[in-house]
This record gives sequence, structure tokens and C-alpha cells, in this order.
Amino acid sequence: MIKISFKTGLFLVMIFTFIALQAQQRFPKPEFESGYEQPDTTTPEPRAAALEWFDVLVLIAVLAVASYFIFKRRSRRGILWLSVFTLVYFGFYRNGCICPIGSIQNVTLAIFDPAYKISLTVLLFFLIPLVAALFYGRTFCAAACPLGAIQDLIAIQPVSVSSWVRKTLSFIPHVYLGLAVLFAATGTDFIICRYDPFVGIFRMDGPYTMIVLGIAFLLLGMFFGRPYCRIFCPYGVLLSWMSRFSGKHLTITPSECINCKLCSNSCPYDAIEAPTSEKLRTEAAVRSSMKNYILFGLLVPIWIIAGGLAVSGAHVFLSKAHPDVYLSELLIAHPELKEDTENLDIQAFLESGESMDQLVENASLVRMKFKKGGWFLGGYLGLVLGIMIMNQFLLRKRTGYEPHKGDCYSCGRCMDYCPVDKKFN
Repeated sequence: MIKISFKTGLFLVMIFTFIALQAQQRFPKPEFESGYEQPDTTTPEPRAAALEWFDVLVLIAVLAVASYFIFKRRSRRGILWLSVFTLVYFGFYRNGCICPIGSIQNVTLAIFDPAYKISLTVLLFFLIPLVAALFYGRTFCAAACPLGAIQDLIAIQPVSVSSWVRKTLSFIPHVYLGLAVLFAATGTDFIICRYDPFVGIFRMDGPYTMIVLGIAFLLLGMFFGRPYCRIFCPYGVLLSWMSRFSGKHLTITPSECINCKLCSNSCPYDAIEAPTSEKLRTEAAVRSSMKNYILFGLLVPIWIIAGGLAVSGAHVFLSKAHPDVYLSELLIAHPELKEDTENLDIQAFLESGESMDQLVENASLVRMKFKKGGWFLGGYLGLVLGIMIMNQFLLRKRTGYEPHKGDCYSCGRCMDYCPVDKKFN
């Protein structure tokens, strides 16, 4: 679905991959007479405050230029080259950090842990794309997200998938978002950053398994557009919420739709909704739809309670991801491991001076946090599931093809294929 000229962007990115600037150490390596060699880091070095603010300005500028290309110029080509810049700057040069997607965890931890202080720049990276989506739709996904850009550029021959598959897969990002918030709130882990499939590619370093996972996502993305964005991205959930209420959103055509279906065929993300059929516009169909909508709406509280019971009941299993819980269970089951000098976690615990009773008590407190958090996570997932079922019966009357305001990434491909747009230009 991508024109041959778009491959030029992909070729340019491949070149930049090899010549991308590498982060330099700010201070020279210390000299050790013992022959110690300082290991290479796998995370980007901290930046000066002025440079972090510069990143914020770049983000704002990219969002502003993306909105200009979407609403004023209606230019897919402009969005494409802007996403190439984003991939080079925020991806390969900034090593995928700061990332609005991962900032979900920083914001969550700052809320639940008074000892954790979040920087203003990280908070702005979290908020600015959401505010932009509230006004102009998912312009961040269109050209400001390096994860989305690298997937968008390799969508060579994407195929369409059935509606029920898309709706089923769309539930997974909610689960991922909920788990990321729960794990961050309990101080367990930042799972979004740990399992980012593209950060290893951006930094040209990382665990072997994550590099393989990133390559697998790119290969899949050649035939299933933006697999990470559509199946996993937790920040996409928040952007989708904001975009649904956006005051202004990308439109396929500047005039009346002629129902040629070219835009729907061109969208690699199945984000364009077809006109409502005449059969569904009848009075009987409307009454039946409303009846089912209300009926399943009344079942939403049951879904919420059931979800809360299910997830809170799994708190023992979920809490094992926390290092204190894992270590306490390990030492209780195998006390002889205290003599294992090769296990760094155990040796660090023994050298900390903390008693076994304290470790067990800490683990118990963590389990209680997971039990309480499990109620909220399960209730949220039950609410989402209930609303998704309700929406199957919500009748929306459309006379032409329209982008789904929550699912559309504002990539602009449909504008290029619309013959009405060409006539007006």
C-alpha cells in the first residue's frame, strides 16, 4: 500500500542506523592499577537539564509540524519525512529515551511512592502528547513516536484482518497498561521499559532475546501494520481515549465522501469505518440495537466485580515478580542457598544486614499491595470488557467512510488515495 517513493525513507533510515551518533561519556574513564576495565553501559547517559528541555521543545515542534501537515497541507509525504526525523532523533540519537510510553511508570511511581521524585521534563513528555491528542487526534502516533515510525516505514504489504480479531487483540493493551501500573505502583519493575522490543535496536545493544523480539516485530510489521502499537502499546490506550474527544481530527476528504472505498483499502491499520448500511438504519434495527446496548450495560457492574475477584485472587502469583517476594520464597524453600556465593541477589541481601524476618515481612506487605491493586486492575479490565461488549450494539450512523477517532494513527495514507482530495488540490 506504500508508494515506491516511500521506500526512500526506509533506505535513509538504514543509512542513519549505521552512522547514528553514539552517546559519549562526559567524564574520562578512571584509571585502575588493577587492570579493571569499565563495562559498556546499556542505557543512555543522563543529559543536562538544558538538553532535556531541548528534547521537550523538539517534541512540541514535531507535534506542531505534524498537525500542520495533517490539517493544512494534508500531506502524507510531509508526515512520512517528519517520522523519519523522529526515528533518527528520538530513536537512534536519543536511544529511545525519554519515552512518553515508558513515562507511564514514572508518573505512577511518583503517585504511589512519596520518596520518588519525577522530573518535570518526564512529566511533560507524558502529558504533552495526550493534550495534543485531545485537540488534534493521535498526531503523536503519526510522526512523533519513534516506535511507531520504525513500524510505519516497514509496512510494505500489510493485510487486513477481520473485525473480531481486531477487537479481541485490542483488549491486550489494556491488560498491559494495567499490569504496568500495578508493577510500578508496588515498586516491582518497569515492565514497559524492560520489554520494549525496539530499544535494543535504537541503542544497538541489549539482551539477545529483546533484539530477536524487535526483529520479529519488524518482520511481522511488514504484513500486519504496526503490531506493537495495535497489540501491546499501553500509551496508545490513553491516546485513544483522548483522541475520541478530540476537537479536530484527520479527515479523509475535505468534501463529501463519494464512497469509492479507496481510502479503506489503503489503510494498513483497518482504522476506517464503512458507511452504515440501509438495513441498520431502519427504526426496528435502531430499537433492537438500543435494547441490547442497555441490557449489556446493566451487566457491566458484574464484569467489574468478577474481574476484581479474579485478579485479586491471583495476587500471590503476580507478587512473585517483586524481588523481595521472590527472594523470601526462595530462601524459605532452600535455606542452603545462603551459602551460594555465585547468587548476587542473595549475597546482596546477606550483606545488607537485613534479617530474614524483615525480608518475610516486606514480602507480606508487597503481597497485600498486590491484593489491593488486583481489585483495581481486575475492576478496570472488567469495565473495559463490559464497554467493549456494549459497543458492539451501539449504532453509529455514517453516510461515508470515516477514520475511527480512537484507532486512527493520523498517518495520512487515506488522504493520498482519496480522489476527492486530488480534485480539490
